[in-house]
Amino acid sequence: MRVTLILALCLAVAACGARRDGAPRNGGFFGPVVVGDPSVGEAEPGREGYAGKYSKSSLWAAFGPNKTDQTVNVNRYIWAATLDVLNFLPVQSVDPFTGVIVTGYGNPPGGGRAYRATVHVRDPALDARSLNVSLHSQGGTVSPATVRAVEDAILARARQLRIQDRKL
Repeated sequence: MRVTLILALCLAVAACGARRDGAPRNGGFFGPVVVGDPSVGEAEPGREGYAGKYSKSSLWAAFGPNKTDQTVNVNRYIWAATLDVLNFLPVQSVDPFTGVIVTGYGNPPGGGRAYRATVHVRDPALDARSLNVSLHSQGGTVSPATVRAVEDAILARARQLRIQDRKL
């Protein structure tokens, strides 16, 4: 009887679909996923991380028909360009739902210093504000000029990928 009551209580709490203030949740175990369009040129003014309309879901939606295809809140060109530019670093973890890529230490081609990177793609827009790169070496943090050069390389590769996509 106790086990049934505890399971029913856990299920009732998990099925809650919104916060107390009525704002939609951004993720979570049973929460909604923000749907974004990677072809959006710019985010909505004044709102960082704008990704289009919110879709609500709950635990019970898993048992019903799938009515919407949910995508991730990152720009696919920046995501692919990041993995392409930093391909010399071993990937430790990737989370497309939050837009975080964490790598281990690796040496760039022709370089002797080992680096590791943490990249956060925050927005579906193909924009410099969508990308946040943090580089570390075994000796500590890396100069801002090096970080800026890596960000520029990622954004340039993302633009190349988008141009290639339009030619198809």
